[in-house]
Amino acid sequence: MTTALITGTTAGIGASFASRLAADGHNLVLVARDEKRLHEQAADLHDRHGVEAEVLRADLSEEDGIAAVEARLADRTHPVDLLVNNAGFGNRGRYLEAPLTDELRMLKLHCEAVLRLTSAACETMRTRGRGGVINVASIAAFFPRGTYGASKAWVVQFTQGAAKDLAGAGVRLMVLCPGFVRTEFHARAGIKPDSVPSWMWLDADRLVATALKDFSRGKSLSIPDPRYKTMTGLAKLVPRSAVSAVSHRVGRNYARR
Repeated sequence: MTTALITGTTAGIGASFASRLAADGHNLVLVARDEKRLHEQAADLHDRHGVEAEVLRADLSEEDGIAAVEARLADRTHPVDLLVNNAGFGNRGRYLEAPLTDELRMLKLHCEAVLRLTSAACETMRTRGRGGVINVASIAAFFPRGTYGASKAWVVQFTQGAAKDLAGAGVRLMVLCPGFVRTEFHARAGIKPDSVPSWMWLDADRLVATALKDFSRGKSLSIPDPRYKTMTGLAKLVPRSAVSAVSHRVGRNYARR
């Protein structure tokens, strides 16, 4: 039986990945900051699907948290077959409105943690000749606005580049770029749900099902919805300055709490 390690697993997209992978018969390593919720989730998944669900409490915006998950991924006696780097957050406010310390925490989580955990996983996977990594980015990666979008653009570029470098090694990498998903993420970032048009919201379970299908097909980039595929396609055709102006105007309209 294979094992999947999922970060940011107790809510939203991470929880949907955990439920789907458990239903498919994968053992799990569940990583998040809230130990109580982790144990509750592990017990529920074990009871519903009969899989083993290991709990690893870690804050991936801190050095000790990253190191703990790196060590688990490097464990060759209990190998991880699939890594899902899902943990993330968005800061409230525009550039210079969020404290610099919060911006740096976000970059450590979105960039440094993703780099280090992907590297730790791929080292052991390449030795075994099999395995995979799904890094969760965002549709924001294609629209220049703020530190969040910039960090997710890095995830896209890094993952697709690493996928090419490891082609033929038995290790698959894919970056997932969702749009607005009904999760705790946007509430924490201060975005009011009613400020986003209803057609832009996606269902987390459907998103994960499509992402896993794309992963099984060997894609290195998954934008799991036709609406967002159209938006990113148009963004490539329109001058960068115009995309930036529209992105800034739209972002301003998504009122924050």
